Amino acid sequence: MPWRAAMDRALYGPGGFFVSGSGPADHFRTSVHASPAFAAALLRLVEQVDAALGHPAVLSVVDVGAGRGELLRALSAALGVAGEPARSGRSGLIPPRTGSPATPTSPAAARPSPSPGPPSAGPAPSAPVPLAHRVRLTAVEKAPRPAALPADIEWLDGIPDGITGLLVATEWLDNVPLDVAVHTAGGWRYLLVDPATGAETVGDPVDPADADWLARWWPASVAGADGTGPTGSGCRAARPAAGSGLTARSGSGAPEPPTGIRAEIGRTRDDAWAAAVGNLDRGLALAVDYGHLRDGRPGTGTLTGYRGGRQVPPVPDGSCDVTAHVAVDSVASAGERVAGCAYDLVSQREALRALGADGGRPPLSLAATDPAGYVRALAAASAAAELTDPAGLGGHWWLRQPVGVDPERFMAR
Repeated sequence: MPWRAAMDRALYGPGGFFVSGSGPADHFRTSVHASPAFAAALLRLVEQVDAALGHPAVLSVVDVGAGRGELLRALSAALGVAGEPARSGRSGLIPPRTGSPATPTSPAAARPSPSPGPPSAGPAPSAPVPLAHRVRLTAVEKAPRPAALPADIEWLDGIPDGITGLLVATEWLDNVPLDVAVHTAGGWRYLLVDPATGAETVGDPVDPADADWLARWWPASVAGADGTGPTGSGCRAARPAAGSGLTARSGSGAPEPPTGIRAEIGRTRDDAWAAAVGNLDRGLALAVDYGHLRDGRPGTGTLTGYRGGRQVPPVPDGSCDVTAHVAVDSVASAGERVAGCAYDLVSQREALRALGADGGRPPLSLAATDPAGYVRALAAASAAAELTDPAGLGGHWWLRQPVGVDPERFMAR
């Protein structure tokens, strides 16, 4: 069958990889699983979106491809109760530091104090209602709602309409099913796969819509035969397996594929992202994923699998994750057409550093004055360093698509 149909059944069909079992965290690690510094940085971004929107009465945070709700659990805990954000130092994960992006502060607390002087003639403007009283957390996932998920997190199997706030998709697009093609003497033809074994055969010529997409976004003339593209940047930063330093596709044990330049047709991902952006009334849509650009498409493809903490051949039988890198420039263009607004595309390393997760070593002087704080800061720096490592998670792309707000509010600096 075509790879798109095989992936859909293997990942999201009855008993599929993402809808059954305890969840993807048992098989691989994303940025969400790797470090609490990721959630701390996302909370800072939530606060930026809230400020850009003028502190709306309801601020939605929608996590698409939510796994088992790990990111929203962390955000919920960080927001705390009664409008008081939980200082990260209380959990021992990140030492508190006044004004640090890693130490969340409410939008009201972030406002400067009034300058001394005579009282104003009119009443003082009221501070915004604390974020914890206005935020609405929604997880979007095909799996059933986890039993222990906090009650303040809504669980849906589709993206809601009319979002005002932040839509975030962390390693979601790489699991949107797609077709795979191989370039032959007669042009591009679909690859068919045996779901039981992963063995591939050459099928029919690609249809006109996919042929047009390939001509624009994955021409055979620019696909690198070594799979790394001209620079390698962003292309080989594959999903790390749980408990493993593995970052690149190994392909060991994979069925021998038909020869020729391969392409993973990203049109379905373009459509999925465009639909997600279309569900945002005002705010920011953020996609975090590993991927590549047009001039560096990998000629050997990136299709791979993960199971039990190890990279495995991509056999679409439901027993493993089946994933392929994202054509991020194509996806970005699709979102831009819907939003009617420029997008921003940067590495995770650059984006997280702009949000305060720089992975820098704490000053040695802290070890003398606060040994326990130094140890916590060192652990936090180590975790943030993994998130910003350009050869790993730091090589992921951050695609930021503003909708109805000033794009400059969210650009990395």
